[in-house]
Amino acid sequence: MLFFSFYSRFSLLFANNPYKGKFISHLVSLRPTWFISYFCTLMGQKKLQRFAEIKGFSNVLEYPTDMKAQWKNFFHNTNPVTLELACGKGEYAVGLGRLHPNKNYIGIDIKGNRMWVGAKTALTEGLNNVAFIRSQIEKVTDYFSPGEVAEIWITFPDPQLRGSKAKKRLTHPRFLRLYQSIMGTNGVINLKTDSPDLYNFTKLVTNLYGLELLHDIEDIYAISEVSADLKIQTHYEKLDIAQSNRIHYLKFSLNKDLPVSLDEQLKQLLIEEEAN
Repeated sequence: MLFFSFYSRFSLLFANNPYKGKFISHLVSLRPTWFISYFCTLMGQKKLQRFAEIKGFSNVLEYPTDMKAQWKNFFHNTNPVTLELACGKGEYAVGLGRLHPNKNYIGIDIKGNRMWVGAKTALTEGLNNVAFIRSQIEKVTDYFSPGEVAEIWITFPDPQLRGSKAKKRLTHPRFLRLYQSIMGTNGVINLKTDSPDLYNFTKLVTNLYGLELLHDIEDIYAISEVSADLKIQTHYEKLDIAQSNRIHYLKFSLNKDLPVSLDEQLKQLLIEEEAN
């Protein structure tokens, strides 16, 4: 108790110190191990606090049951539903919710600590058309009935660069079939990424499986005018983890079935590509 009381008092001093930048540098240089331990303790406490808080948020559902065909009751309207997959802090769900009050948005991610940011913002701003599900994306078919989802945004997901992990890419046919089962054949997928590898992989998939490519922008910020939807920036977009200095965008329709028989051909194409 004395240990954490000390940390709490030090945090208050730290927050109100106008020279905290210099103080941090000096502290790290003197006691780097102590500082790292202190920082991790604070981060751990913050994460636990957020996990506890989202359990009481009216716009967050954790592994919900019996929600299929019930979203019109949840949102109290029959407006179309759009998902943001791997939503992180939910910037896109919140941003789209602000732009399109006549549509409903649901962010899905397993990271409750990050999701807290978007959920808290939506509650504070009174965005009743924005909600979140804490769950793995693979379970998406547990929460929606066929045709219940109109559109999906996939924003800056892990590109899973190793060829052996291609099936984990959120635009792999394995995932697209899941999406199609809750969207029908008229569903639309939006991919926004800074990874040229994921961008090119997704183009390969749309071509191989004969999906209708609606928009293909190699670099969003290289064109003079883009839609308000594409101007929304996520935390990861600002980081530019791929260091490509480009933001790629694809929009395509799940307008036909994706034959499992083509999966082996896709696998071979990826092997050949990796070999080269």
